[in-house]
Amino acid sequence: MHHHPQPHISTPASASFAATAAFDFKPAKRRGSYNCGRCGLPKKGHVCHLNSSTNPTSISTPTSSPSAVTVENSSSASRPPHAPPIRQSYTHLRRALSFDDIETRADSTERDLDDSDSPYPGTDLDPDNEMVSGGLPAGCLWEVLRRLPPAGLLAAASVCKGWRETTKRLWRAAEELRLMVPPRGQLRFIGSVLKKCPSLVRLSLKMESDVDATMLACIAFSCPNLESMEISTSNTAVNRITGDELGRFVADKRCLTSLKMEGCSNLGGFVLSSSSLSTLWLSDLYSLSKMVFNCPNLKEVSLEFSRQENDTTDLTTMVDAMGRSCPRLQNIHIASVRLSHAVVLSLTAANLRGLRMLSLVLGSEITDASVAAIASSYSKLELLDLSGSSISDSGIGMICNVLPNTLSRLLLALCPNITSSGIQFATAQLPLLELMDCGMTVCDPDSQNSPCDESGDNELPNALNNKLHLMYQKLIIKHSRLKKLSLWGCSGLDALCLSCPELDDLNLNSCKNLHPERLLLQCPSLQNVHASGCQESLIGAIKSQVSDSMASLENQFQCKRLADGSKRVRAPDCLSQEASDDKKRRKVAEQQCKVLVD
Repeated sequence: MHHHPQPHISTPASASFAATAAFDFKPAKRRGSYNCGRCGLPKKGHVCHLNSSTNPTSISTPTSSPSAVTVENSSSASRPPHAPPIRQSYTHLRRALSFDDIETRADSTERDLDDSDSPYPGTDLDPDNEMVSGGLPAGCLWEVLRRLPPAGLLAAASVCKGWRETTKRLWRAAEELRLMVPPRGQLRFIGSVLKKCPSLVRLSLKMESDVDATMLACIAFSCPNLESMEISTSNTAVNRITGDELGRFVADKRCLTSLKMEGCSNLGGFVLSSSSLSTLWLSDLYSLSKMVFNCPNLKEVSLEFSRQENDTTDLTTMVDAMGRSCPRLQNIHIASVRLSHAVVLSLTAANLRGLRMLSLVLGSEITDASVAAIASSYSKLELLDLSGSSISDSGIGMICNVLPNTLSRLLLALCPNITSSGIQFATAQLPLLELMDCGMTVCDPDSQNSPCDESGDNELPNALNNKLHLMYQKLIIKHSRLKKLSLWGCSGLDALCLSCPELDDLNLNSCKNLHPERLLLQCPSLQNVHASGCQESLIGAIKSQVSDSMASLENQFQCKRLADGSKRVRAPDCLSQEASDDKKRRKVAEQQCKVLVD
């Protein structure tokens, strides 16, 4: 499971204050332009023949420029599905529900002017035939302004009447807004922004100030058609929203389909009733007295609880009620130290036929018996995350026996009872496996007291040397589809052999006892190897093997077989297929592997 995870807005606070000031700024009245705002001709005695009705419905302002706000449109070019960003620190486990983020979402929605999709759907307007001040085509101005950060967009409104009208159209057409809220004046700031965007359907807030019911009321009033809302909090912000206030908000927003909120430690309990809600993410939950889900169309739920030992949440009752009231659940993620075998039995009793992704994290009381219950009830799982559990190699065997034709992602980090034999068996029995996380599984309990850390006498008794040698394990993996493999913290490994042609990401962080001469990487598609905390000799061996693999891949373009296939010779430049070879070489250059060391 990814530590998460999961990348919002890294904008300095100064940009937020600049945007706030820009909203409050009222320019002095000035004489208007002497030229027509549409065709550029002198106004005196002039009757413009161009159509002035422009009602574009799609805009986009990318996040590439530093700003506190981002405005996007729904009619922009198609993008990959939204993946839940990595929103937590290294100590937090990442969200397994969206761990298939092989392709990252493109934040910039720049459109080619020659795109077949019109940026003005539903109108007959040709933007290149309408002119604004200075003779600039309206379509050209639109494409320029929609790429500005909000502070620049506000400044552009002060240039002239034509530009001001264009910026107003941009704000009115906005359907998605990503906003960083400054610590001071947050309510006034949000209200002034939201009133400019009556068509808003997707809202993402990064709060640097406290969140309360007044903020929710402002959002509910300003965004009547809101479909998706995400609220993330900084380290200094406090979410003061209670369960009753959140329940009223969800009940009032009839169009809301996605709700994601961090810092929910003050909920106390909640009753969520919605016929439209399909995605629900709540984190930092603590001691909930009640949890009622009246959401028949809920498909994805992620509940992350505080790791405090005095948490009194009854997870067994919660899971039982959720299973009965949400029959369409497909993805379930629960992270809590109170997860147990009883919770798993309540989940399996719900008989959720559409369940495809199951993530039960940090449940040290989840055992092989729990795995047996999961395997007997849900035989079509595509993702299974039992990180932090107490399952053993026997549990892995049950998983492999039941899910060989569906399981593509298996995450078993922080499971101390798993050995390299179990990992090796899983990769051999799961042909569709694309991602596997086994971090901190094969660990050396005496690694901190190993001879390399001793500054005194290096000669130890033979018995102790033999004991340390027996604790070390070797791992051999040969898989045709595996793309991501994580072995972080596996200090008990001293030998590793990988033959995975599709592997592009390998995590060997803190594999301190892995010997360079016992490392073999036959992975021509590798793009990233994480080797933080490893020995210098191991890092050198990784770089050497990766470079050799890239060199062999490059050398295949320098030779050519004769027509009769008799032997392989170096092809003259005049006989080579220059176009195709150039494309292949560029592809190889893009695939240059990076060895990441902190």
